[in-house]
Amino acid sequence: MEDLELAAAFPQATRDDWLAQVERALKGADFEKKLVFRSREGIVVQPLYGKAEAAPPPLGRAEAEPWQVLQRIEHPDPTEANRLALADLEGGASGLVLALAGSATARGFGLTLADADSLAAALSGVLLELVRIRLETAPFDGRRVATIVAEHAARRGLPASGLDIDFGLDPVGDFARTGRLPLPWPELAKRLTGTVADLSTKGFARGLLRVDTRAWHEAGAGPAQELAAALATGVLYLRVLEEAGIAPEEAAPLLSFLMPADADAFFTLAKFRALRRLWARIENVCGLASRPIRLDAETAWRMATKRDPWVNMLRATVATFSGALGGADGITVLPFTAALGLPDGFARRMARNTQLILAEESNLWRVTDPAAGSGAFEALTEALCERAWGLFQTIEREGGILASLSAGHEQARIAETREKARRDIATRKAPITGTSEFPHLGEAPVAVLMPAPDEVGPALSADAALLAEPLPSMRDAEPFEALRDASDDTLVRCGHRPSIFLANLGPLAAFTARSTFARNFFEAGGIAALTNDGFAGSRGTTDIAALAAAFAGSGAAIACLCGTDEAYETEGEAAAAALKGAGATAIWLAGRPAEPLAARLAGAGVEDYIFMGCDALALLTKAQAAATPARKGMS
Repeated sequence: MEDLELAAAFPQATRDDWLAQVERALKGADFEKKLVFRSREGIVVQPLYGKAEAAPPPLGRAEAEPWQVLQRIEHPDPTEANRLALADLEGGASGLVLALAGSATARGFGLTLADADSLAAALSGVLLELVRIRLETAPFDGRRVATIVAEHAARRGLPASGLDIDFGLDPVGDFARTGRLPLPWPELAKRLTGTVADLSTKGFARGLLRVDTRAWHEAGAGPAQELAAALATGVLYLRVLEEAGIAPEEAAPLLSFLMPADADAFFTLAKFRALRRLWARIENVCGLASRPIRLDAETAWRMATKRDPWVNMLRATVATFSGALGGADGITVLPFTAALGLPDGFARRMARNTQLILAEESNLWRVTDPAAGSGAFEALTEALCERAWGLFQTIEREGGILASLSAGHEQARIAETREKARRDIATRKAPITGTSEFPHLGEAPVAVLMPAPDEVGPALSADAALLAEPLPSMRDAEPFEALRDASDDTLVRCGHRPSIFLANLGPLAAFTARSTFARNFFEAGGIAALTNDGFAGSRGTTDIAALAAAFAGSGAAIACLCGTDEAYETEGEAAAAALKGAGATAIWLAGRPAEPLAARLAGAGVEDYIFMGCDALALLTKAQAAATPARKGMS
């Protein structure tokens, strides 16, 4: 009876009730533009979802146990690599990723693996029967490495059937990254299946081929494009194995899958769920019963930054959280200094502990597919499935993944998505904390074992049987980092950074908001913002003469007006003219004044405006050029 009385007092709100409240809050603004989000691939995300009415079966990891904590081993020296590996395993890792010299993911480093002896040195004291090993080789070097690994296992007297080694043969991924096949595909496919047969004969029963979408993600692909590439690659491997006499029911368990997890929590979680659902559909089409796939996650290289690298820990935590809830069987967290060089022990420990805390203290592993039944996640997963399946069919119509890459179709689709991302980053619609937002010009350097080399591409033979445009590997922060690098160069060369004088108009309370915005804006481009407490005149006005004198004594070549719209109206022209008279070579303004004020300000010398949504990258490039002293001998 009491429950009925409460229900009567607090009736359940309906969607119509919510929409009525939204309409009042929007005050006539367009609902679609304000509250509905569209991804770069056109996937619609609504602001509110109801409970999923008929959710499919849960989509979780293969085993009802914590995901595997996989640590990368990429030190070139086998002895030092062994020390790091043992420290990782003692610190809680359950598996190792051996990133070998020449592999794209080693980023210019990589364990040198010449023979079984060097592998023995790297794995000395590692109990292979208890630890999972994932191999990442130089392009098209999987056969040689597989032979070495098999020989090492035989030397130890370990039965291959009891080992968990992911060999990761992936000629499609190698072709995507390098843009070349060393042999005609029929010949390379024959060699691939020969390696698979040899490993199977020795007793290795899973993880022989890998479907890896990291190359697509690093090139700027969206989640649906990644999923489509995974399906097309996996289907190609099934076909190759079937042609070699390995039936699909025997071939499917030989495949493992690897996808990057980034800081977009919703799409990452949905992407991992979608791959399990999509591959189950592939198996059903092949006449197979659906079986759980082995699906690993690695935090995305694309989101790593060199500037304020500590923020990488936050991004990695979100990515790990999302990959774990999405059902990843194993997760690799890139250490927060990975973009700077070879990570040291502290960075590696933080990478491990990010996972251990989420798994063991937050207990994220204990619920299988926690997103199941959520209207938002079910809708997003289904939308990704539909978009990815359509793209997969497009790739198949183009002749398959190899034909699509060789013709440039895949690259063109990814380039379109990448350009949208570039615009979002340049305009700070997609802000990068610590880089394009909230920069810190005085940040202290972070220790690494070795600095990142300038050239990180694999050494390739000039000979190729098939050529294509390689997928580029990029990090989102690189354009802003280039400006910061140029600023550092100026600091070394001249003893000071490029700088801009903030010409604050009116009292402190009036200009603080835009002055703070301007400082954050310009320092994202490595331009030191020289601020002040204003130049108070009588009755809340600005002492223009004092402002001009302060600029002249600041040493800056350029200035930015910061104040309210009212201050710009009454004092903007006079302030700009005074700054010009004091030697300012260029003047910016924080805000976006309308006409006719904009024309008057331009006439007084205001060159550009900075505001939310402007092309920050283009304006910062221009401002840095204007603020940087010319090198001797250069005009």
